[in-house]
Amino acid sequence: MSSTRIAAGSAAFKRINRAMVFGGFSTFALLYCVQPLMPLLAHDFALSAAQSSLVLSLATGALAVSLLASSVLSERYGRKPLMAASMFAGGILTLMAAFTHSYGQLLVLRGLLGLLLGGMPALAMAYLSEEIDGPSLGHSMGLYIGGSAFGGMAGRVLSSFISDFWDWRIAIGTMGVAGLYAAWEFNRSLPASTNWKPGQGGWRALVGGTRKHLGDQGLPWLFTLSFLLMGTFVSMYNYIGYRLLGADFGLRQSAVGALSVLYLLGIFSSVWAGKLADRLGRRNVLWMVMLAMLAGLLLTLSNALAAIVAGMGLFTFGFFASHSVASSWVGRRARPPQALASALYLFFYYLGSSVVGWLAGVVWGHAGWGGVVALLGAVLAGAVAVALRLRGLAPLPAPAPTT
Repeated sequence: MSSTRIAAGSAAFKRINRAMVFGGFSTFALLYCVQPLMPLLAHDFALSAAQSSLVLSLATGALAVSLLASSVLSERYGRKPLMAASMFAGGILTLMAAFTHSYGQLLVLRGLLGLLLGGMPALAMAYLSEEIDGPSLGHSMGLYIGGSAFGGMAGRVLSSFISDFWDWRIAIGTMGVAGLYAAWEFNRSLPASTNWKPGQGGWRALVGGTRKHLGDQGLPWLFTLSFLLMGTFVSMYNYIGYRLLGADFGLRQSAVGALSVLYLLGIFSSVWAGKLADRLGRRNVLWMVMLAMLAGLLLTLSNALAAIVAGMGLFTFGFFASHSVASSWVGRRARPPQALASALYLFFYYLGSSVVGWLAGVVWGHAGWGGVVALLGAVLAGAVAVALRLRGLAPLPAPAPTT
């Protein structure tokens, strides 16, 4: 088995990473291109901050549920076909969203987007865990997450600039076209699986596999981390725009969207942290990069724009580094069905985006940015405690050799 796995530097490794960069780009660009548009949607449809956040929270909540079903289907039908179909469907639904006539219609399409996008994220992690050689997995996972960071950045920046100078509908339509192109590139670049073998699908397999993974001593803590980390990250970018667009700073929509360029730090930190974890061990790296998130969050309490931007940059750097280390740890620790382990990690990841992201909107409405920072600081403190607990996790025994 090990001889069929792909190592860094090979042509196949480069093809896989090219495809996964497009896959990460598409998923995050289509999912989060509406995030900087939330104040515009609130104005056009007379919504509160918490109500406008549903355009994102509904999609991520639906995505969380669909990840589990997608992982089961992939055990029967394979990784690549479902990932490609998911990406094409995401581009079409995003293009359709540009022509909606009511907020209700927009929410329906966003919910469908979340359901159909579920075929990409968890299966990408499972594909990499199956196809990439162990010592190269942290590097490859970091590149995939870096592509995700680039997609999140590009989706936010482009939609902000286009909506500022034209209209939010044109912004969403443009992202739909970009998603379709990314799906085409992904489908033609990604090699077919060589280490995947059909498994038994169905709800019985889902329940049995879930029990197996939740019975592991480490995986449930990693799933908890994904909920807490993503909840804080999406909340930061959900509501910092309301503060910066307000009277205290008075920035333009395009200027607020341009802050998503800070995602470039995530592209660097995800790859850097993946390589560092391969060398020093995940348990020794994870808690430290999470402390960087907490420090960056506290910096955003400043009334100086430069300090806020610096805080957002440090927060973003720490988040993508943490996510890279935690997700590759799931890939290394999980036993079959591996796709389900990745799906459970991302189920809690996107569930955190929906739950904490919505709750932070309620807090914003009652206590402003100081209340949001207090909430997210408490969530991050819990995440650091979990990471410190994982330092004492015993490694899994090596699998018995096959004959």
